[in-house]
Amino acid sequence: MAQSKNFPRNSPVAKGESAPVTLKVLASKLNLDPATVSVVLNNVPGRSIPERTRERIRSMARELNYHPSYIARSLRNRRTMMVGILTPVLSEGYHSEVMNGIFRELIEQDYFNFIATHRHRMELVAKYPGMMQSRGAEGILAIDTHLVGPLPVPVVSIAGHITIPGVTNVMLDHNAAAQLTLRHLYDLGHRSIAFMHGHPDSTDSDSRWEALQSAAQELGIAIDPKLTIHIDEDRTTPELGYPVVERLLQQNQKFTAMVCFNDVAAIGVIRALHDAQIRVPQDVSIIGFDDVPYSAFHSPRLTTIRQPLAEMGAQAARLLIAQMNGQSEPQSEVMVTPELIVRESTGPVASERSK
Repeated sequence: MAQSKNFPRNSPVAKGESAPVTLKVLASKLNLDPATVSVVLNNVPGRSIPERTRERIRSMARELNYHPSYIARSLRNRRTMMVGILTPVLSEGYHSEVMNGIFRELIEQDYFNFIATHRHRMELVAKYPGMMQSRGAEGILAIDTHLVGPLPVPVVSIAGHITIPGVTNVMLDHNAAAQLTLRHLYDLGHRSIAFMHGHPDSTDSDSRWEALQSAAQELGIAIDPKLTIHIDEDRTTPELGYPVVERLLQQNQKFTAMVCFNDVAAIGVIRALHDAQIRVPQDVSIIGFDDVPYSAFHSPRLTTIRQPLAEMGAQAARLLIAQMNGQSEPQSEVMVTPELIVRESTGPVASERSK
């Protein structure tokens, strides 16, 4: 039989398939008003509809394979349910853990997301928020990003450290983290400590360094410039820590412990020390930062400062959604408490061990 000329060749009807079920068709089969069906399927709050009726609607929708029109709903509600995420990179570790928490919360609350990576290029950081808004983002989550000013949509920043009107900052308490770090090493007898200053592109770098300086002064620990490493490469692998420690060893600098900027760098440091036949922790203790998942499975298992990264991401998403829904106002800072996780990479200084 000749194919009907009234339907496009690839349409469901031309192929003999059923056309998509509309809201009106679904409502007609249920003998209910389309508005009632829409309220149930879109989870609209504040409407008194019996649970028996709600289940009947959901059951029929599943049976008929009905899918609400996202575009129609957006036009009707003037909502896109879309969130933009700004991040410097998509890498295993810090950024992925924060995003896992974000994704968990957005999925739970039926929000979509799209991601833009900027590699800390300020022209992209300045441009991308406007592009996100033009593509339907109702709010923006910024991870480890130096935002350049106020934005026309709600914004929550993870590790932003800069006060910007309308931007909520979810941040770790770096003063508490520094106290935990240096008190742990101090109590183990370490006084000759090497320090790692993070890359300037990292939003945490300066705050963490200032907190370490303050904590060291309180404990009477001298920060020797010759034992201070400045990270000058923006890497997200253990290669971050390997070459800088190599240079330190080539200069014949002696130290009994090292405070690393993050866990990734710490793993690179341990490898560099191992290759130089320096044992961890028997000769040098190493402490990291973040407590990314693989820190507990490295050899030796890494002592570190735990940032609850996934929870920070989830909390940031909750704060943003509340602002987008008009349920709360922006807060300048939301502080998160760190935790010291003691494992195998730190131990008493050698002279203390022999006592």
